[in-house]
Amino acid sequence: MAVYAIADLHLSFGTDKPMDVFGGWSNYTERIRSNWQHLVTEKDTVVIAGDISWAMKLSETEADFRFIQELNGKKIILKGNHDYWWTTKAKMDKYLVSQGFDTLSILHNNYYLADGTALCGSRGWFYDAETDADMLILNREVGRLRMSIEPAIQAGYDPVVFLHYPPIYHNMECNEILDVLREYQIKKCFYGHIHGGNAAKRAFIGEKYGIQFRLIACDYLGFTPLSII
Repeated sequence: MAVYAIADLHLSFGTDKPMDVFGGWSNYTERIRSNWQHLVTEKDTVVIAGDISWAMKLSETEADFRFIQELNGKKIILKGNHDYWWTTKAKMDKYLVSQGFDTLSILHNNYYLADGTALCGSRGWFYDAETDADMLILNREVGRLRMSIEPAIQAGYDPVVFLHYPPIYHNMECNEILDVLREYQIKKCFYGHIHGGNAAKRAFIGEKYGIQFRLIACDYLGFTPLSII
């Protein structure tokens, strides 16, 4: 069993917001499907780190979630900044069951095991947060990240962390998120959110503070899930 990661699918089967209008995104859903099915088997797990669907309400995600459901493997999804359909975990879990989306699971204040590794994470927040409103959200995300990581460590597992927002970008750092990663001695952190060649050049990819950071936005990965374990 292998574990893969990807972010920013930006699906819009149920809404009129195709990503094909952006450079490099032509025929992106078929590219995702083809690359995914070529690599991922039914026994594998794929973490999708946010910006999954352009739907505004949970009920509008059906077509996008069905696309994901029909892809190989188990999928674990976390929130991105454009996932406006996101609601309580209880409501999302109930919706997935009602629609028969049995290969999808929600990563929110919890963790999942795959091949003996704990898959942890949260959305995260801006690396340059300054306003009181931003700090309120950031502190909430820090708490959610702790709620994901700490039980995994207490159970004796080695966590890998997934975020939507990058904790490091260019010369800026989200110290509150990084403090959590350092505190729990996280070794690997994967993130999305960053699109386009110029922005990706400023994304931090490599090791810092003893942590390996990697950008997994789907356009950066050529619309191909990245094998991480």
